[in-house]
Parts: sequence; C-alpha cells; structure tokens
Amino acid sequence: MNLLKAITTVGGYTMMSRILGFVRDILIASVLGAGAVADAFFVAFRFPNLFRRLFAEGAFAAAFVPLFSGQLETEGRAAAKAFADSAFSVLLLALAAFVALMEVLMPFAMWVLAPGFDAVPGKMALATELSRIAFPYLLFISLVSLQSGVLNSLHKFAAAAAAPVLLNITLIVAMLAFSDGQETAGHVLSWGVFAAGIVQFAWLVYHCRREGMPVGWTRPRLTPEVRLLGKRILPVVFGASLYQINLLIGTILASLVSDGAVSFLYYADRVTQLPLGVVGVAVGTALLPTLSRQLAAGDNDAAMSSQNRGLEFALLLTLPAAVALFVIAEPVISVLFERGAFSAADSAATAAALMAYATGLPAYVLIRVLTPGFFAREDTATPVKIAAAAMVANIVLNLALMQIWGHVGIAIAASVSAWMNAIMLAVTLRRREQLTLDARMARRWPRIVVASLGMGALLYGAALVFVPWFAGDEIERAVALAVLVAGGLVGFGLFAQILGAAHWRDLKGLMRRSPEVA
Repeated sequence: MNLLKAITTVGGYTMMSRILGFVRDILIASVLGAGAVADAFFVAFRFPNLFRRLFAEGAFAAAFVPLFSGQLETEGRAAAKAFADSAFSVLLLALAAFVALMEVLMPFAMWVLAPGFDAVPGKMALATELSRIAFPYLLFISLVSLQSGVLNSLHKFAAAAAAPVLLNITLIVAMLAFSDGQETAGHVLSWGVFAAGIVQFAWLVYHCRREGMPVGWTRPRLTPEVRLLGKRILPVVFGASLYQINLLIGTILASLVSDGAVSFLYYADRVTQLPLGVVGVAVGTALLPTLSRQLAAGDNDAAMSSQNRGLEFALLLTLPAAVALFVIAEPVISVLFERGAFSAADSAATAAALMAYATGLPAYVLIRVLTPGFFAREDTATPVKIAAAAMVANIVLNLALMQIWGHVGIAIAASVSAWMNAIMLAVTLRRREQLTLDARMARRWPRIVVASLGMGALLYGAALVFVPWFAGDEIERAVALAVLVAGGLVGFGLFAQILGAAHWRDLKGLMRRSPEVA
C-alpha cells in the first residue's frame, strides 16, 4: 500500500468517526448544553484520554512501531509477534495496577484537574463520580493502541482507523437508548465510555487474529526487546506529558475563567479535530511505519520522498480547512450546536474560541507530520526538548492572554505554542539534512497558500450574502452552511488547479498499490 493510499484509508475512517463524533456532540449539546453536568462529563471523558495519549497512543506509536516494524523487516513475523506479546503483557499488568490506584485517588485528582468546580455546589462530587465510571476505558483503549500499532506496521490501516467509529456509535446508542435509566445524562455517557473501551478492544482482537498476528497474554518478562522499548518510551512519555500538561493547564484555567468556559473550548476543539484527525492523524499514522521500514531497509531517498509527500498532502487539505474555519466560525458553531440547552450566547463564545484554534490548525498537523521523521530514526529525545520549550511558552501565554480575552486567550496561547513547536521541529530536521523540500514541494506549497486565501475571500463574501438564511430556522441554516462548505471546496479546487497547487492526475497515485507485507 503506497503512502497516499494509506493516508486516504486512515483519513476516510477518521472522517467517518469525526462525522459521528459531531452527531454525538450535537446530542450532548442538546441534552447537556454548556453547564455544570457538561463540564463534569467532559473532564471525566478527558481524564482517561489524557493518560491514553500519554502512556499508550503517543508513547507506543513513537517507540513500539519502529521497533516492531524493524523486527518485521529484518527478523520476520515470528520474532515480531513474540515482541508484541511481551509488550502487551507488561502493558496490561502496569495499566491494571495504575487504573486501580487512580480509582482510589480520584477525589484528589479532580482537585488538581478542575479546582474551579468546587465553586459550584455538587459539581466536584459529580465530576469525581463520572470520572470513576469512565476511567477504566484507559485500560482497554491502551491495549487497542498497541494492537493498532501491530496492524499499521503490517500496512493494515482500516481496522485500527475504524475503532474510534465504534466509540461514537456506542455513545450515541447510550444516549438514545438509556437516557432515562441513570441519574443524569452525564452518567449515561460515562458508562457509554466504559462500554466503548470493551467494544473497541474486541474489534482489534478479532482483526489481529484475522491477519495472523494475534496479540495476547504471555508471562510478563522484561526481555531485551521490552527493555529497549521501555528505554525508548520514557522520553516519549515525558514529551507526551508536556503536551497533555498544556491541555491540563488549559482546562484548569478555563475552570477558573467562568462557568461554561471548559465547554466552550471543548466544542471548539471538537470542530478543529475534524481536519486535524482526518489529515494530521492520518498522515502521521501512515508515515511512521512507512518511514521506519524504508530507513530500516537503508532507502533514505524513498524516506525523504515520503516525508515530502506527507507534508504536501497535509498542507493541501489543512490550510484551506483552517482558513474556512476562521472565516465562517460562527455559522459552523450555530448550525452544529445551537439548539436545546445550547444558546446563541454559547455559540458566539464557542465561535470565538474556534477562530483562535483555527489559526493553529496547520501547526498541529505539521507537528503530526514532522515528528515521525525523528521517531522513525529512533530519536525520541529531540521532540521532547522542543515540546518542553513550547510548553513553557504556552503556560506564559495562557497566564497573560486569559487576563485579556478569557477562554479565547487560552485558545490563542495553544495556537501560538503549536506554531513554535512545528517551526522548531522543521528547523532541526533541516539542519540535520533529514528534511529537504524536493522541487515539487517547493513549487507547490506557496501556491497552496494562495489558493487557500482565495477560497477564504470567496467564503467571506458568500457568508455575507447568506446572512438572512442564517437567521432562519434550523433547516435554512443547515442548507446555507452546506452550500458554503460545498462552494468553498469547489472554489479551492479551481484555485488549486489554476495556480498549479495540485493536479487531478495526482489522484491516480492513490489507486496504485505497492506490495503488501509478507
């Protein structure tokens, strides 16, 4: 499977997941709004996800995949499977102990994670209860992340990419079928998170078995390979913790800004997660095993070409998305969320945060695309140092800008620090001669920028024309937004063709397949 084919596979399923995620969040917004119960659930949901990204998804993607791919390339499937089994068993044992410990310490964890909740009677207790229900999700989804790494290294991207779809389906079913069976909708959703972890784990177990690479329990042993994995993981865990600390600081400060600020940032972040997930996650997921195997085989030219195509594909889709979200932020938020308990004032506050997040969207995607260039070369330390510098900048900017713009200042700080991170990664790779823009990339990226700005100008003018529609009923607003989005896509496509930012013939490359893993 070639790189762009892999990206479109991951991106397609991620798009499906994000669409279902919007359906899920529309239901949550309608039922919970942006008040105390919503804030409590979002903290409960983010808490296991914070540790998932810290201990499993980020660390294992960066450390496990290059080692597993290297063994697959040089020693064969049997040795790679033995390594995966050992890693699975050690991870399972460690996570079971950690989850049990956190269940006991949850009240203290909530005081750290959301201290502002104590100002609202009952809010801290509710957040603690919901977090205890949802936290075991960490155990299952971490094992899912390891199994995903196995499948991705085999160039089997579809099953792992489809796993998040199951999370959203489970939460939607929980809200629609069991909303009357619990004390609050927050309880329903928290139990839904718990159930989704089991469903996703079973899904990946089945697909690993189908590919002849079942990953299962064996007596936990610190083999040389597992020790090396631990050595590689430590700096990545530290680096991932820096990013998660950024999110944690944002949540803490938002809880101090105003009631509902956590929710405003959550809903805005959910919208930016669509292009970030479809493009950034897809490119990063496909690029890491591809670079790892190319470098293990000594094919540096192919690795450089893969890095360039990853950057090109990411910019081609991310820049127009960022411009569009900035220009039509308020229509997007109002159409998606403004109903039921979610008011027009909530839409305006969330749209302001979305505009701030949109300015950093290209940087978030570039970080996803550039870090595999380090991890595939088994350098896990440099991205950590860069992330640490960006984290310090984010803290300083958060404390300064929230005094001026409240929750919007928190979003601006996140975007500025993301750009610092991306620029430092690119400069470091360039200095090491591990990132050189080829002629095609050097020719196309400025044209992608111009095409995106041209599309933004068209969208701005069209949005003014559609102002009466956005003041109408829900159907009129939805139709107006759909027309704007479709017009923006067509406009960017035409600009890209005219300027030479992309060509239709490039799509043919997506259909060509390279040999699969034996």
